[in-house]
Amino acid sequence: MPPNRIRITDLAAPRLSDIQRIARRYAEDHPVDLTENAVMAEARARTGIDEFGPDDFRPRMALWLADVDADTNRSGLGRRMVFDYCVRYATNRARIVDLLARHPEIHDVPLVAPIIVVGLPRSGTTHLLNLLSADTRLRSLPLWESYEPVPDPAEELDARRARAQQAWDQMMSVAPHTAAMHPMDPDHVHEEIELQGADFAHYQPEWVSYAPRYREWYLGTDQTPHYEFLRTVLRILQWQQGPDRWVLKSPQHLEQLGPLLRVFPDATIVMTHRDPVSVVQSAATMMAYAARLQCERVDTGHHLRYWSERIELLLRASVRDAHLLARERRVDVLFHEFMADDVATVRRILERAGMSWNAECAQQVSRRHAERPRRKHGQVAYDLRADFGAEPAAVREPFDFYLREHPELQIEVT
Repeated sequence: MPPNRIRITDLAAPRLSDIQRIARRYAEDHPVDLTENAVMAEARARTGIDEFGPDDFRPRMALWLADVDADTNRSGLGRRMVFDYCVRYATNRARIVDLLARHPEIHDVPLVAPIIVVGLPRSGTTHLLNLLSADTRLRSLPLWESYEPVPDPAEELDARRARAQQAWDQMMSVAPHTAAMHPMDPDHVHEEIELQGADFAHYQPEWVSYAPRYREWYLGTDQTPHYEFLRTVLRILQWQQGPDRWVLKSPQHLEQLGPLLRVFPDATIVMTHRDPVSVVQSAATMMAYAARLQCERVDTGHHLRYWSERIELLLRASVRDAHLLARERRVDVLFHEFMADDVATVRRILERAGMSWNAECAQQVSRRHAERPRRKHGQVAYDLRADFGAEPAAVREPFDFYLREHPELQIEVT
């Protein structure tokens, strides 16, 4: 196997490293209280703020926590991770509400024709977003800022980035192969649905796959108000620092094209396409790898079933709602063509969005390409048969409707 290829052979029966065992033992020895009261008390202590805005977020948070609390397979470390996420989201919410009360003019900040990448996870969206965000005419969302969109006024501004770096260093120590599958370093350009976390409307896969009641709420509820919340937080970030045209991305948008376009009606939509079996294989492997920390036992079959169903839901919704996309503001990107010439793809998108392609832009994209190349941290070697006991043809069968819509797609897993 080439030196940069990574083969994870213990997905179903993890062989924990010393540091993984220490992390799990610490969490077991220091349990958390997965209740609304505990989360809110910690958020108040961190911010000194008692106002969190409309209380409609509380039932959603309580549902999240209750689902995780009821999950008997959730490890102590997995419980702590969810608690910490909820505290951070509640903390962010308090600071967002406080800032808006002091600066109501933020609500009038215009958002100009964003470029929004909507595509399956593991279909090149992260690499595409990183290249697009190299253009300094566009505003993007680095991970450190997404984690804490409103700074603590008592801190130095770079404290947020330092915390994000610390979190990434810790992740690399306990789950080092994460970097090869989905880098999450502080300057990684992140998905804006992280900002919806403060409204407790964030479809976080590693939570929701074990949170059936929250998942039911999400799939059965109009998400427009939560996209409006996202727009408000983007206005805050733009008010803090421009420029005024955003480049965004999230796989979640595939099943929320209606709310997305209601809130961002002048957006240019970039839709990526890839063999669904490659997507399922990659996503299931990534989450099964993470489960060695979050779960008592790893059920690889659960992750394969979850991601097969999840990807099918995303694709059926996107096919159903494709008529909502104006042809002049839509760009379709085939994975194999993007991999063959990613810079040409970036140029095509920018030009469709009404932005000129010039020498300065080309240089910026080239520099970003050199700084953040694909497979910088190695390439995971996936094996659907060996790791999940599944045949690619059987996994592909539910996606016939999508492959008929896009016969130009290349089949990658046979």
